Amino acid sequence: MIAIGDPLTAAYLVIAAVVFDFFDGFAARMLKVSSPIGAELDSLADMVTFGLAPGLLLLYYLVNTTGWAIENIWSFTEHPLLLVPLLVPIFSALRLAKFNVDTRQSDSFRGLPTPASAMWVISIPLMIEFMPFHLWWEPENVIVDKWFIIGSAIGLSMLMISDIPLLAMKFKSFGWKGNEMRFILLIISVVLLIILRPAAIPIVLSLYLILSVINNLFFAKNEVQSRD
Repeated sequence: MIAIGDPLTAAYLVIAAVVFDFFDGFAARMLKVSSPIGAELDSLADMVTFGLAPGLLLLYYLVNTTGWAIENIWSFTEHPLLLVPLLVPIFSALRLAKFNVDTRQSDSFRGLPTPASAMWVISIPLMIEFMPFHLWWEPENVIVDKWFIIGSAIGLSMLMISDIPLLAMKFKSFGWKGNEMRFILLIISVVLLIILRPAAIPIVLSLYLILSVINNLFFAKNEVQSRD
């Protein structure tokens, strides 16, 4: 969809993938078919959907904003900034590889998860299409600015491989205890999405980072103390 110039449909497909990625663990446990092969296939799917697709989407907007055509491989030497969006799939691969071997990431993430990174990127076509309001500025002109695209690619890449503990949105049960921050994030996210529509996505991601810090400072410590 990105290749044929339809970023909005690409955004919808990534959203569908996020939903499936959220429930695949539940499905595997209910059907009792979880396996190491499934874990590897999950990472491969994440790499394509949440790494490659967002990187190409950022590249699409950078090309359209700057007018730097990609005619062949040498186009990247003429305009080296075109290489910056390709950091996203590269660092997504590193992020996924670290997750697979890091035993600390069973109940929390270290670094920004690839689906969250992808949601930031797909908010661009969604905001362009469905921005619910204009104040004293036209946000669609900002979010397709060359430096916003480049900054997003670099920032997301650094966050994905950072060692910052973040809240994992994988529910092991539907009870309130132990899932306090997850439920708070989901409730606030739904309200913001109803009010602000696509413009809520960057706010929700920022809230995700804030609630992760709160969870690390209070709830995570209490869990460790209770186990001790």
